[in-house]
Order: sequence, then structure tokens, then C-alpha cells
Amino acid sequence: MREYNYKKIDAFTSGKSLGNPAACIYLEDNQTLSDDEMLGIAKQHKGFVSEVVFCRTSKESGFDLTYFSSECEVDFCGHGTIACMYSLIKSSPALLDEDEIIIHTNKKGALTVHNKISEKDAVFITAPEAAYLQTKLPVEVIAEKLGLKTDQIAGRYPIDLINAGLTTLIVPVISLDCEINVLPDEKHLKEFCISNQIDIVLVFSTEVKDNKNIAHTRVFAPKFGYLEDPATGSGNSAFGYYMQKNSMWHGETVSIEQGGVNIECNIVKLTTQNNKILFGGTATDRIIGKYYY
Repeated sequence: MREYNYKKIDAFTSGKSLGNPAACIYLEDNQTLSDDEMLGIAKQHKGFVSEVVFCRTSKESGFDLTYFSSECEVDFCGHGTIACMYSLIKSSPALLDEDEIIIHTNKKGALTVHNKISEKDAVFITAPEAAYLQTKLPVEVIAEKLGLKTDQIAGRYPIDLINAGLTTLIVPVISLDCEINVLPDEKHLKEFCISNQIDIVLVFSTEVKDNKNIAHTRVFAPKFGYLEDPATGSGNSAFGYYMQKNSMWHGETVSIEQGGVNIECNIVKLTTQNNKILFGGTATDRIIGKYYY
């Protein structure tokens, strides 16, 4: 049995919100884990965190990050990246002095971490380049899989499919009350996502709890072994590209509230730099210690 530096960190926390939990394994230079071993560790975390992030110092520069859920390797995990890098930077005086840090993700290549901890108590991550995939899935089918009536899907904005790290089906809902009460069947939604090559489903309302925020979202991710993702970097980045496409947002810094009924909303921030979308937020260390595997 070997030991690894370990943290359980909640990303996108705000005030009393609980954030989105990630486990972070910080590997030393002499430590290696196979894909099967990383999946094994992630399986041990099922029901405790959404994903596990494996982080090591890169041979090129910055850090290498790999992501696993309890089901499989994940192409990109936005909240895990926020959790991992916020905690790493904040606990390192040398990194706190760095404005930008390069991360090398296993599936999405090199991305930039923008250190805004001293000014905004947040880190921002350059979102992966968007792929506009579009969809012809019937609104009746989507509504049925989400447990909605067809007329509860808003006709003002289109249903769309965009990948900004994960392939995200984006569905507008007519009101905040309707949106926060969506409760799909996990098994049926998982089958729907897998059969249509969808990673996550984001539903949104332009009606919000707090007028400081531009929209309210929820994200469902049964493909990865859990029904709902409480705060999402990749999904809200896809939603940022969606908002730009539909002239809902013009690139200024905005906040998105995320969460279901009777939940203190988590906050995901979006901004742009050099025509690229950045998502950001803060994080809270919950457990710091060693992990034995």
C-alpha cells in the first residue's frame, strides 16, 4: 500500500454554499498510477466526490492534470480544475506570485490558469475551444427524459449541443420555479445521454434568485455515475458560448448561480480574455492528509 498527498476540496463555494466536491491526489515526481489504478481510486470515492483529479508537476512547465469519475476517465473537469489549482496556488507562496500557470490536461491539451486570488479570491481557467455540434433531437423526447412537459421548455431560445470540455446539451426552461424543480430519472437520462453521445445536460432559466447573476443553471451528469453536478466549469463554459451565440452575453464578467430547489446556490464566474471564455471561482479545503492505495 502506497501513500499519496490528498485533499478533498469543494469548488465554486460562495458564502454558505457547499460547492462541488472534488478529491485531489497530488503526485510526487517518483509516483505513478496506471489508468486502472486511477479508476480504482475514483471508484472508492463514489458518492463522496463528483470526480478525482490527479495532479503532478509537468516535465514541460506547470502541472499535468488527469480526471476520473467512478465510471470512467473524464475528458475535462472544470470544478476539479478550480479546486485543485485554487488550493495549490493558495498554499504555495511561490505560485501566489505567478499571474498565469499552464496546465496540461490529458484530453484537452494545454490551458491557462489565471491567478486572481489576491484581487478576487478566485482562479480563472481558459475554457477549451468550443465545438458547436448542434442537435436534431425532438423537444418532446428531451422533455420526457428530463421529466418535463413539452411546453415547459422555453421557445424563446434554442436547444443546442456545445462542447467546451464536455459535450453539453443545453435546454432553456420557461421559469426559475420550473427549472429548480426538474428531477429526471437517473437511469433513463443516463441511457439517453450515452445513446446520443451527450456528456452532460444543462438546463437554464434567465429568471434568477439573485439579480446580480445573469442566469440560473443546473447540470445533470448520470453518465459519470451521479445524477446532478452542483457546480460546473465545463457546462457553464458551454453555456457561455451559447449565450454569446444567442446575443445574451457580450463578454463582460458575469456570475451564474447553480443549484436545485432549497439549495444555497453555488456561483460560477465567466469572463473573456483575448476572445476566449474563462470560467472561475473560489474553493474551500475540507480534508487535507494522506490517501493510501
